[in-house]
Amino acid sequence: MKMKLMLTTSVFALSMMSIAFTTIQKTKPWPVPDKNAKTANPVKSSKESIAEGKSLWNLHCASCHGKTGLGDGSKAAQLKTQPEDMTKGAAQSQSDGSLFYKISEGRDDMPSFKKKIPEAEDIWNVVNYIRTLKK
Repeated sequence: MKMKLMLTTSVFALSMMSIAFTTIQKTKPWPVPDKNAKTANPVKSSKESIAEGKSLWNLHCASCHGKTGLGDGSKAAQLKTQPEDMTKGAAQSQSDGSLFYKISEGRDDMPSFKKKIPEAEDIWNVVNYIRTLKK
């Protein structure tokens, strides 16, 4: 009986540690310099901009963030950190400048897209598309 209780307690403790670790991973702060965060999006959201952003999203972002931005792309399980759910408040409450900065600079599993998406206008188009993912 004691052995069963110890085993159950150990499994419970490991489960709680796993959940806590996962939560910490998801909420790791990603500071953006004020100058970048306050940068206004120079590309007006339009049908054309969103279509271009969606095309770039599907090419560069969907494999990790998923086609609908839920963070459930085909490569997500291989990453050390869970890709951010772009449909929720935490992502959607960020400024356009913050999203632009993060896409451009990257961090950890999130690569820099400066070379893959060299035109700033295209990154702004991706930002405009991300805004359409809001639920």
